[in-house]
Amino acid sequence: VQLQASGGGLVQAGGSLRLSCAASGRTFRNYAVGWFRQAPGKEREFVAAIAWSGSTTYAESVKGRFTISRDNAKNTMYLQMNSLKPEDTAVYYCALDRREFMGVVARAEGYYDYWGQGTLVTVSS
Repeated sequence: VQLQASGGGLVQAGGSLRLSCAASGRTFRNYAVGWFRQAPGKEREFVAAIAWSGSTTYAESVKGRFTISRDNAKNTMYLQMNSLKPEDTAVYYCALDRREFMGVVARAEGYYDYWGQGTLVTVSS
């Protein structure tokens, strides 16, 4: 399984970015996928995830500002990020849950076996 994240960049506070993550090597539609991020000097943290069924879950810090979605026909997931804040600055990683057809979306990294290379998002104040 390979995941390729893209879409990061430099944006001013209040701006928007859309991250993409293209997957290959597995039946993408059967698995939950998620986004995590790691800010400088901090541990990686959960951002958002979407189940095979389309149900979603978000970290409290991004709820109402970020939207996760998926296009199973394109084997691609997205993270639309609006109203960005300087504290959103981080390397963003996409990941694929190792379990098929799970109704509950996992927030813990341990359930995600496959990871993209990360894309840097920098939000200037």
